[in-house]
Amino acid sequence: MSLRDAPTDRRSFLTRSAAVAAVPALVAVAGGALAGPAAADSLPDYAPIPPSALGPAVNAKGYYVGRVERNLYWVTDGTYQAAFLTTEDGVVLFDAPPSIGHNLQRAIDEIAAANDVSNKVTHMVYSHHHADHLGASFLFGDDVERIGHAETRTLLLRDNDPARPAPDVTFEDRKTLHVGGERIELAHLGTNHTPDNIYIHFPDHDTLMLVDINLPGWVPFDSFNLNEDVPGSVAASDKALAYPWTHYIGGHMGRLGTRQDMAVYQQYVADLIAGVKAALVNVDPAPFFAKYGDNEWAAVKTYQDAQTKYASDPVIQKYLGVLAAADVYTQSTAFVLLESVRLDLGIGSQVHA
Repeated sequence: MSLRDAPTDRRSFLTRSAAVAAVPALVAVAGGALAGPAAADSLPDYAPIPPSALGPAVNAKGYYVGRVERNLYWVTDGTYQAAFLTTEDGVVLFDAPPSIGHNLQRAIDEIAAANDVSNKVTHMVYSHHHADHLGASFLFGDDVERIGHAETRTLLLRDNDPARPAPDVTFEDRKTLHVGGERIELAHLGTNHTPDNIYIHFPDHDTLMLVDINLPGWVPFDSFNLNEDVPGSVAASDKALAYPWTHYIGGHMGRLGTRQDMAVYQQYVADLIAGVKAALVNVDPAPFFAKYGDNEWAAVKTYQDAQTKYASDPVIQKYLGVLAAADVYTQSTAFVLLESVRLDLGIGSQVHA
């Protein structure tokens, strides 16, 4: 077994370290002490990660930077992603995840030195307001022009987080950004992951950046990526595919995406939606309510657990080896889709006779 293939190789260790850094430490309630480590043999076992889900190895500092096309580059720590465009007038940075942090400037410096171009970040585009994608924005100082959706500004002013200065330049529907001879198309096509999440299109670089919708090679994060608008998020992939692009920057995990990745993601979601619709018809609620009597929440919980299991079990089996972590988060995504089908689409609602 080579070092690269070993379970404790540098890539897997640094990727795991980035993931840990991205999630706040859990603290025990009593006394605020850190909870003790779990024994390895007490942790659940999950299916192996398909090699197709993994990206390039990160370097000794914990990041990888690579060319997307021409002067457009992407940076990852294996868990989060950002992008930057080198131009005649400076660098345009797209998102600033805190887990990558100072490695963003290191990556820019590396490319600038190799290509004899400026390493100064002059503009920063925000995909949306969430701190896990913008929490290192403050590192680039006050003389950077920050661009984002109008709702991003509203939400960041509300949150009042000094790590995420509100954008100086905003737009409502569409904006074409021209910097140093380069063109970037920004668009807000409706609420999806958040009310302000935007489509960032690089028409001269054959690339689309759309964060927190499709995580190429992986199933969505817990509860369907914590999307605030489930129907809007389901529709986002069709809107993404309406753009011409070959390369996809999804904001998470260790590799770029393709149009085929988007097609697989769409089918995965469609399979789950079909499953929860079938569960609404085929899972009988009577045994759960008969068992738990007046404990309404126990009856509802176990009934919905059975519905999401009914919907997710065949999907998990179908996508094992196709999408990473299919056995980890599929059931939680099925629950969110179940609730959206019930509440947003009205499927399964019954009028009392």
